[in-house]
Amino acid sequence: MSTTHRLQAAHLHALTRGLFAAAGAPRHIADVVAEVLVNSNLAGHDSHGVLRIPAYLRGISDGGIIPAAEPEVVRETPLTLLVDGNGGFGHYTARKAMDLAIERARQSSVCCVSFTRIGHMGRLGEYAEAAARAGCIGLITYGSGGRNSGRTVPFGGAGGALGTNPIAVGVPTGDGSPFIIDFATSTVAEGKLQVARSKNADLPPGLIVDKHGAPSVKPADFYDGGYLLPFGGHKGYALSLLVCLLGGLSGNFNAEKSGLGGAFIQVMDVSAFTSSETYQRNARAFLDGVKATPPAPGFAEVLVPGEFERRSRAERLTHGVSLPDTIYAQIQECAERLNVLLSEEVVEPADVERYQTM
Repeated sequence: MSTTHRLQAAHLHALTRGLFAAAGAPRHIADVVAEVLVNSNLAGHDSHGVLRIPAYLRGISDGGIIPAAEPEVVRETPLTLLVDGNGGFGHYTARKAMDLAIERARQSSVCCVSFTRIGHMGRLGEYAEAAARAGCIGLITYGSGGRNSGRTVPFGGAGGALGTNPIAVGVPTGDGSPFIIDFATSTVAEGKLQVARSKNADLPPGLIVDKHGAPSVKPADFYDGGYLLPFGGHKGYALSLLVCLLGGLSGNFNAEKSGLGGAFIQVMDVSAFTSSETYQRNARAFLDGVKATPPAPGFAEVLVPGEFERRSRAERLTHGVSLPDTIYAQIQECAERLNVLLSEEVVEPADVERYQTM
């Protein structure tokens, strides 16, 4: 039986920040990346949490991530921004871009952002929540595709041509539980397979095929040349293509592979259309009305998007985040290599304060 290690959020944040700082990230960038990763764990989405640390550190070592890079706006209109991530952490670039987009939306009602040279952004729901907290509706997409590239098969295809290509949307509801959808257009995010592999667990049927195209429930078959399937058949496939087309607004195109993709953000200020207070009150009443539907047999209640994450955050802020032994051992190895302390003495008062609010 695998063991787990339970760490409080502030400790996990300080440790993560220390690792990235030791690898060359300035403290303010390391802080943002750590917060995005820990927030994913708190939200119950461990696939985009601290298990990603070793891969990001390898990216820095290999030159794929420039840890000190600052994003910059390279083209703009009153309603649009083109942001160059300069090869740095996608989390930091996306956080700064979302802040800019919210500011612009408040001035001009709507702001759209496209990106060049942006790395993996982590959980897209992080940025959707930021938009919702600001009284805005936020749409975020990230993905890519092309001929003989990607680990997701197109509907009816026998080889990879698409990424997991997630979509996230945040809608304000006037309380601490905004409406948040955040899902891959593949049957499951690849990080979920990493979680299952770390626990030596099988997958539910219908998520992956092996390298020969045969259905499988073994994560190892995916990592041995297998593929993810699109969720909902042709519908998920169509949404995955849309993610690529929105990402292509940046002008990114790989002629050799007919490859298209990238990241895209759109933020709409609710108050540009109607009273923000009234809209949020109505949105909450609408969602509560849906929740009042009697549950079907086998279900305790009807949930709406965003509730799972809020409940998970409250529970994990109280009881800590559990890391499988395999993930903890990888982080421990990174800490030893970079001479970073694992103990709680790395926690600062500001780290504790950061995670005191729900």
